[in-house]
Amino acid sequence: MTSITEADIQGQLARLTQLRAAIGEAIVGQGEVVEQLLIGLLAGGHCLLEGVPGLGKTLLVRSLGEALKLEFRRVQFTPDLMPSDILGTELLEEDHGTGHRSFRFQKGPVFTNLLLADELNRTPPKTQAALLEAMQEKTVSYAGVTHPLPAPFFVLATQNPLEQAGTYPLPEAQLDRFLLHIRVDYPTEQEEQDILAQTTGAKANAVPAVMHGEEVLALQAWVRQVHFSDDLLRWVTRMVRASRPGDGAPDDIRKYVKWGAGPRAGQSLILAAKARALLHGRLAATREDIVALAAPVMRHRLLLSFAAEAEGRSADDVVAALLRAVPLA
Repeated sequence: MTSITEADIQGQLARLTQLRAAIGEAIVGQGEVVEQLLIGLLAGGHCLLEGVPGLGKTLLVRSLGEALKLEFRRVQFTPDLMPSDILGTELLEEDHGTGHRSFRFQKGPVFTNLLLADELNRTPPKTQAALLEAMQEKTVSYAGVTHPLPAPFFVLATQNPLEQAGTYPLPEAQLDRFLLHIRVDYPTEQEEQDILAQTTGAKANAVPAVMHGEEVLALQAWVRQVHFSDDLLRWVTRMVRASRPGDGAPDDIRKYVKWGAGPRAGQSLILAAKARALLHGRLAATREDIVALAAPVMRHRLLLSFAAEAEGRSADDVVAALLRAVPLA
């Protein structure tokens, strides 16, 4: 693979700046959320968005698809949704000339580039698990045949943190498949005023297409080439291992964490840090990249104890304590 140069980076950085501007035609504010989504896309991972309804999560991923010339599909997850509603099913077809009957696989909505799994925690575990192979292997197996998914393939799932009645919490195995857990907060007063002005006018802003799928795949390959020093590698390793309660773990971890992060957390943190470095026009990841992404990478991979719930400690509080307890040597 050809090595990337500073000139290559500057050229693609200009395209990424255009991409952010294109998304900004439809999305007001939410700069950190947009950046983390782009990091997830460049790193080749998936993102879990958590936020109350009405904050533009669906519009955000649709705008991303339009700006990247990628196919976008949205699935509203409900308690009666079946795996075949997502993956597809076999149809019995008959040739009217010969009378021969055969099965044909009808692809489901998962066969797309950007899949918005809206309110993923409202569907039963059987249907949630239908996405596991698609997210990890980027394939769908049905009736003994493996069907590859389009590239790039990016799952953006949402869940509502307010309403828990009638929901099915995502199992740890599926949560671990998400590269980032992104929190979507309310806009500022000025941003909310701009949203009201922009969305109640006579004409909606169109999102221009500035990149295409092949460029996204090339950038994903470039992310792998971004330099990650041995010091940072050792720091990430120690940090992930320190998140597991046991002998040698920091006091806060032993008290507030019931189950720590696995090796996939370290992989995700390194890839996300590399993607952030590339997004900021750098060929090497830095400490700042890791600090900025530690919470989005780790918050959904920590199972907190009863003591944490009783004292009102969140996963972000534990990650902050972890960063303090395990400094970069």
